[in-house]
Order: sequence, then structure tokens, then C-alpha cells
Amino acid sequence: MTTPSLLGIDTGGTFTDFVLYDGQGLRIHKVLSTPAAPEQAVLQGIRELGFALNKAPAITHGSTVATNAVLEGKGVRTVFISNRGFGDMLSIGRQARRSLYALQPPPQPVPVARALCLETGGRLGTDGTVVEALTTAELTRLRQHIEALAPEAVAINLLFSFLDDRFEKAVEAAIPPGIFVSRSSAVLPEYREYERGVSTWLNAWVGPIVERYLQRLAQQLAGSPLAIMQSTGGTMDAEAAARQAVRMLLSGPAGGLNGARFVAAAAQRQRLMSFDMGGTSTDVALIDGALQLTSEGHIGPYPVAIPMVDLHTIGAGGGSIASIDAGGMLRVGPESAGAAPGPACYGRGGRQPTVSDANLVLGRLRPADFLGGALTLDLAAAHRAIGTIAAPLHLSVAETAAGIIRLANEHMARALRLISMERGHDPREFTLVSFGGAGGLHVCALADALGMQAAMIPIHGGVLSALGMLTAPHARQLSRTYNGLLQDISPALLMRHFAALQAAGTAALVREGIATSEITTDYSLDLRYQGQSYTLNLAWQNQHQTTAAFHQAHEQRYGHRLPYPVEVVNVRAGLQGPSPTIRLQPLSDASHPGQTPEHNHLYGIAAPVPVLHRARLHRDQLISGPALITETTATSYIAPQWTAAVDAVGNLLLTRR
Repeated sequence: MTTPSLLGIDTGGTFTDFVLYDGQGLRIHKVLSTPAAPEQAVLQGIRELGFALNKAPAITHGSTVATNAVLEGKGVRTVFISNRGFGDMLSIGRQARRSLYALQPPPQPVPVARALCLETGGRLGTDGTVVEALTTAELTRLRQHIEALAPEAVAINLLFSFLDDRFEKAVEAAIPPGIFVSRSSAVLPEYREYERGVSTWLNAWVGPIVERYLQRLAQQLAGSPLAIMQSTGGTMDAEAAARQAVRMLLSGPAGGLNGARFVAAAAQRQRLMSFDMGGTSTDVALIDGALQLTSEGHIGPYPVAIPMVDLHTIGAGGGSIASIDAGGMLRVGPESAGAAPGPACYGRGGRQPTVSDANLVLGRLRPADFLGGALTLDLAAAHRAIGTIAAPLHLSVAETAAGIIRLANEHMARALRLISMERGHDPREFTLVSFGGAGGLHVCALADALGMQAAMIPIHGGVLSALGMLTAPHARQLSRTYNGLLQDISPALLMRHFAALQAAGTAALVREGIATSEITTDYSLDLRYQGQSYTLNLAWQNQHQTTAAFHQAHEQRYGHRLPYPVEVVNVRAGLQGPSPTIRLQPLSDASHPGQTPEHNHLYGIAAPVPVLHRARLHRDQLISGPALITETTATSYIAPQWTAAVDAVGNLLLTRR
């Protein structure tokens, strides 16, 4: 699908990124985010790109509004409705301890105050039969109770509502108008009442905040097309997204994975391990052709069973604080200096040593080249900050800085091992793709730690999430619990379940302007050995092939297969429209005049290291490490024993010599 003009917008904690595709090439723009009113930064950037708000191009937007509201605990007053005897469902959870051997774990705040947890009839059994009816008198009392509590939102989570949703719909109809309603049979019609309840409650808890934000933005844009990035890597119209805030919790990272997959395809790389290092955290993921999705994700302390990109996040970023623990050992993270005051080298009052300060002390960041010269880094402040922990460690400032980098790298390497080796994948068969503002400084060390021979620093890596949003299709991921042994289920019955999901997804995409003939659908099953608790998702082929594929996948993931029947838990249908056609601009060929490099002194390297400006690199140029490559949004370090080749569109393809 060729689209003449598209605008991807990613709202981050510090910057809001814009990538405009005008049908010929890309324009990159950044403005400072406005956390109190995120739409203001969005509107500012659109104006600065030269568009009237009522004539903006088609926009795909990824936002942290839902994520921040959850992580900061700033949801709205929400009533949680469950069956009688299950009012404490969200507080009890799975009774899992964060620290397994802590005999006196600190009490955790409850998600919903007990006064806001209401109980009702309308209970079903495991086979869908009515255990307790729901009377008109009870619905009346429920309505009166809700009116007295005056919530902004209500979450409804009745037992086994995925088998029959009539009681949840009856409760929804009884709720006073003007209240945001989230019911589990619409949000997540799957088994596991706790995970379903958390997802339904999160959708209600932050739903009004997201709804108001999207309404304000849509009103200001006066009818310009607006699509919202979902956590699965697909998009939905803003009107639909306003009611499904829980599906936006990983919209930014999903855009980044889309972007990594898109730029890597230009270099004929499909098997990727992605590494997105920002100021506060690092996200890692594995991409084997398609994006990998999971229904076992977490946001903060909450399990979220809504499908989302399968990534792992750790508290290691450029702003991660280095300190000395009670045993006198060096520690890095998870605390972060954030954007205010930020690392000491930012010159904004920060005094604690961070990873960015360490990179500056080691010479891997240049004071005058940070953010294209928009911010001059304070080398003396970085020395003072690291000096506060160098003396107790009896090391020099430079030695301490090198230790900070090694420890941060080990944290990130451990996360990469978790999503690869611990799941049966050999990292040496993948290309490590780094992006984010700090990723290029660490990519060679991480590839070395995992024995990898290939890495990649993509073009536009500093705005890759916004770029990835340009490539995202309209999509839906639908599911429903259906339980039984795979060998005993009629394929015709499975196809009826798939067809019902497909019909619902097709109707949603058609409402967003996608022609039925352009929609593709994939069917899959969540499977497990009979008696297990957790599942693996496999594409549906036929009973024999799908069973064989499950045995193989289980052996790869867990190291063994079992002689037990395979059980179906959930049926799934993934639908998507065509992806927009975006083309990266080719670089000039090797006849380009090139550039005369500057040089910088790096700790541990005897000779001065060349410093190249990425915007002046030419196609097929080879850069032997050690070297620094600067650009407006990032700095990259090509370590000794590594060579970077510039491909046709400007990606840096790294190979270990």
C-alpha cells in the first residue's frame, strides 16, 4: 500500500520524536516532551514540520500516557466488580513472593481499596452452567452502590464469563451513564480469573486518562487521520484505542521492534536480537522473522495477559547510577538520574556517577558533539562524580569508569542471554541490533560477551520507534479460551472458533477502512501438556503437524519432551491489513568526497581514535575499530577487532575480525 505522506510520532519521557515520510524520503524532528499535557509537544512538532493541524498527514502515534499512569500509580478512581466471595481477587493474586526466602516480606499496596471492590451474583461454573443467578433487585442495589461511590471507571470480572458473557453485559447495562466501563469478556475472554481481572482493571484504571488524551489530540487535529500503536506492533484507530488503553502499554517499544525489523530487512537480516538502550532502562527482544508476542508480560508489578511484544526490560541505561553497596562492591542501577537532574555531565545539578559519566570520562562521548552540539557535556563534573566512589574503591577515576561500563554491560548481556540461550536459541545465529541514544556505545562489548560475530547500528537509530510506526499495519489480535485435548477436538469445530474470531477482527478492520480482500489472517493455538499450567503458542496447521511442532518447540524451550497428550487452552486469530510502503533513501556511492576524521583519546587505547560524522559517511565505506561515529541523536563506538561497513541506506553492519 503506497501512502504519499505519513507521520510517525513517539512520545518519550524526555523527547517526542517525529519521522515524516513524504513519499520520497524521511524527515526527522525532535521536540522536548510535555509530560503534563503530552499533546502539546505533538502539536508543536506538527507545526514545526510545516503543517496546519487540520491538514496534517496520516499519523501513527505511540504514547507513554497509559504506561506512565500505570507505573506512577496515577489511575482514576475505579470500582472492581467480581462474584460473591472474590472481592479480594486482585489483592490476593497468585500469592507469589517477590523475594522467595524473605520471611517477613513488606506489605504491598493493594490495587483496589476494599471499599471499591463490589461483589455480586451471576456466577457460572466451569461448564458454563449457572451456579448463582443475577437478579434485577441485585442489579438495582449494585447501581445504587456505584452511584454512592462515584467512580470514574468500573471494571467487571465475573467467573467464566469467557464461556457466557450475559451476566457481565447485564452488569454493564446497570452502570450509571458517564462512567468508563471495562468488562473482561470484551477485554480478554480467556481463563485465569486473576490475570484476566488485572488486565480488565488496568484498562478501566487508566482508560479515562487515555480517552481524554486522545480526544484532546483528535479535536486539535480536526479530522486528520490518527492511528494508535498497539503493544503487538499493529495499529488501531484512535476512537477504538480510546476504549482499549491496556493494549497501548508497550506501544513505544513495539514501534522500536517494528523499526529494527524494517531497517534490518534492508540489509537482508531477519534473525535479530534487539537492544534498545535509553537513559533509564534497556529493552531486549528476539526477532526471528516476525515479531514474537507473549501473553505473559508485566507492567511494573502487574501481570498483563493481553498479547504484547515479547521483550525483557532491565534498569540499565545511560542515566543508571553507580554506587558502592554495603559489602564495598561496585553496583550499577537500577536507580537512575533520569532527565532531571540527569547525569552529572549534563550540568544540571546531578552529582551521582552514571553510565553516561563513565563513557564521557573514558573518551567515548565527546563534550561538544552530544545531541548535535545542543548540549555541551561537563567533563569536570563527570570526573568529580565518579571520584566520589573511586576513592573508596582505591581505584583511579578512569579505572572506576571502566568498571562501571563493564558492570553495566554484564547486566545487559545477562538480559540478552535470558531471551536467547535460556529459551533454546544460539546468539551466534543472530545479528545484534542496537538502537536508542546509548546503544551504539555498548553494542560491540555485548556482542563479544555473547560470542556473536555480527551486529548492526541502524540508520535513524535514535528515532527508530517513530520510524517503526510508519511501517505498522492496522491489526487485531483476538483470542478465546477453548479447552480440550487436541487429539479429541474436531478440526471443523476448531475452524468454527477461528472463523468467529476472524469475523470480529475483519469487522473492526473494515470499520477502519481496510478492504476485506486486503486482510490476512493467521490462526494459532495456546498448547500445553495435559497437567501443565503454562502454554506455548503454535501456528495451526493440522492436528498431526501442530502436535509435532509443539513437541519440538517444548524440547527447544525446556530441553525435553513428555509422553503426555497435548491440550488446547486458547484459540487465537491475528489479522492485519497491508503495511505501508516506506523506502529508505539510498546513500551516495563510494565516489563521495568523504571526510577528514578528527581524533579523540580513549582510555585503554594507546593511539588517538578517529571520530567520523555519520551524516558524511558514504556507501560501502569500511571503518576499522577502534573508532567513534557521532550523529545528532547518538554516538557509536566501534571497538578494536570490529569493522563497520556502511550499507546502501546507511546502516552500519559490524563484523568481528
